[in-house]
Amino acid sequence: MAQRRVQNKEATPYLYVPSLKDSYIFKVVLLGSTAVGKSSLAYRYVKKDFRDSLPTVGCSFFTQVLSLDNTTIKLEIWDTAGQEKYHSVCHLYYRAANAAVLVYDITRKESLEKAKVWLAELEKEFLPDEIIIALVGNKLDLSAEREVTLQEAKEFAQTKNLQYMETSAKSNYQVTELFVSLAHELLKQEQQREKTFQSTQWKKSHVDLRETSFPETKCCQAI
Repeated sequence: MAQRRVQNKEATPYLYVPSLKDSYIFKVVLLGSTAVGKSSLAYRYVKKDFRDSLPTVGCSFFTQVLSLDNTTIKLEIWDTAGQEKYHSVCHLYYRAANAAVLVYDITRKESLEKAKVWLAELEKEFLPDEIIIALVGNKLDLSAEREVTLQEAKEFAQTKNLQYMETSAKSNYQVTELFVSLAHELLKQEQQREKTFQSTQWKKSHVDLRETSFPETKCCQAI
């Protein structure tokens, strides 16, 4: 999904000059097995608190506004249900997403395998440059019970060109950093798209008079 942008100044026809009041809205979807902490991550980031959440039914929705590089960004965070019975409808929630966070529990190896299933589905739905994907190992506060090593997860993320981070919603470790990092990448990607688009528009509108040829005409032609 192309993000929604709100400009508070009139745009010029071919050259966009960023305004200090530009704002963007990005859709971020959380995917993963049940009980890996998707809801807890979203709740910690938005509400600045922790709670053991009941299983999500369908999808929960959070929003958070932050300011980066003189730009206002609103993240719309879609927290999807992890139960298998909701798997078939989750594509309705991640459709048109700008970013996806694949969450697994570092103490449950099977949850990483489930994250890989979600990744395969996203790869069918999106082209590589259409979505930013992060792999996140949650529950770092239970590292003594770890089943998924840091090296294993990082190597997988690198082979798939994914962002990677380990977090703990309970101890508030790297939760804000996760979402801010995503916002930075989304903003950078969108600004690059805008530059490419503006450059293309300028080239289409530019005429080099030195290369323009006109048909020859004769002034006094006998009949």
